[in-house]
Amino acid sequence: MIEIRDLHYHYEGKNEALKGVGLTVPDGQFLVILGHNGSGKSTLAKHMNGLLLPTAGQVIVNGLDSRKEEDFWPLRQQVGMVFQNPDNQLIATSVEEDTAFGPENLGVAPSAIRKQVDEALISVEMEAYKDKAVHLLSGGQKQRVAIAGVMAMRPKVLVLDEPTAMLDPRGRREVLAAVQKLNREENITVVFITHLMEEAVAADRVVVMEEGRIVMDGKPAEIFCQVEKLKELRLDVPLAVDMAGRLRQEGYDAPPSLLTIGELADFLCP
Repeated sequence: MIEIRDLHYHYEGKNEALKGVGLTVPDGQFLVILGHNGSGKSTLAKHMNGLLLPTAGQVIVNGLDSRKEEDFWPLRQQVGMVFQNPDNQLIATSVEEDTAFGPENLGVAPSAIRKQVDEALISVEMEAYKDKAVHLLSGGQKQRVAIAGVMAMRPKVLVLDEPTAMLDPRGRREVLAAVQKLNREENITVVFITHLMEEAVAADRVVVMEEGRIVMDGKPAEIFCQVEKLKELRLDVPLAVDMAGRLRQEGYDAPPSLLTIGELADFLCP
């Protein structure tokens, strides 16, 4: 469980980036954090594995407090981070070597590394590429290898900071599918930072941030039915939600639970 208590953070020489954020993320939850640039969502993500430390408040992961020196490294081993640009996380020449880098640095025994690498690559469906040169992969494949490299270190929480921002639609689908699989089948707690509304539909829960504060918190259907409030926050809504709203305005009985194009199509063509 992640517990964030009255979290404040100041970047040096700048305004307060986080202003009393409180958030609890239960084990196994798929949480999406939305917000426009500068809302504080990436700053919040970096606190979850100790890349940033609170100016005030607490970040506690499975009982480990990021401010305590004795808890710092154990906490970072519990929480894996994946960033926007996979090229910044991929350092080895082959897929297998890159996936093994983290466990090797943790001092894991060679026999255990082999098992952890194989399992990690299978979990993101990249096992067939283990001998391939990393630079020959597509953007989506690179990001899945970056996720595998984190998963090989056996974290309990996976935090992804705009992991699809640099990818084409196919790459975004590949990465989102891999993350959903880890959440469902491995019971990995996922915190997924994004500005793409369509990606938030897959979540158990959506949090919206604005000016360093959490301003909305609920299930996807509960959040996306508040179209006017989202627009006030300079956010769009998923295309299917927007279309369903327009249908309701025209007198059709389109339920607010329609979140995806597939669900909308099923409603229109039962």
